[in-house]
Amino acid sequence: MNTLQLHKKICLLGTFGVGKTSLVRRFVYDKYDDEYKSTIGAKVSQKRLVPLENSRKELIQFNFLVWDIEGVEKATPQVNHYLLGAHGFLLIGDLTREETIGALPAISEFARKIAPGAPLVLAGNKADLAPDGSHTAAVLAEVADRLSAPYLLTSAKDGRNVEDCFTQLGLLIAE
Repeated sequence: MNTLQLHKKICLLGTFGVGKTSLVRRFVYDKYDDEYKSTIGAKVSQKRLVPLENSRKELIQFNFLVWDIEGVEKATPQVNHYLLGAHGFLLIGDLTREETIGALPAISEFARKIAPGAPLVLAGNKADLAPDGSHTAAVLAEVADRLSAPYLLTSAKDGRNVEDCFTQLGLLIAE
């Protein structure tokens, strides 16, 4: 079976301090650093995923360019520029701060204006700090339903569902 090679630009979006950089570091390098470093502008990393099989039984090898974009709550010309050419979005909220999840619909709206056909996956990050069955997880589920997007509860600290977010996004892109 031939493996289809795909190079795709993925953008991580969310408000300040939700853990975008930590998720990228966990995904790309399998490392975690609890020292907070605010991203200014955008940082681009690269990761090759293990081959995935899509619904048509095709084997796909993704090479992701992962754009870690500074915390945003609204569209700006600079952020719009970063989103150009994106093939998919990972929208991230902090499960310990409900307002960051409430900001995801607006973030989704401007992302979809720049890249209308690009799929998105929502991540409720810092699941290691949120109690099981937390109210914010339920709010994330409601937001995901409104946006017709899948969601996962993640933890950059312990690695929970981090790889799965990117894999799920890859499979959506492959459809």
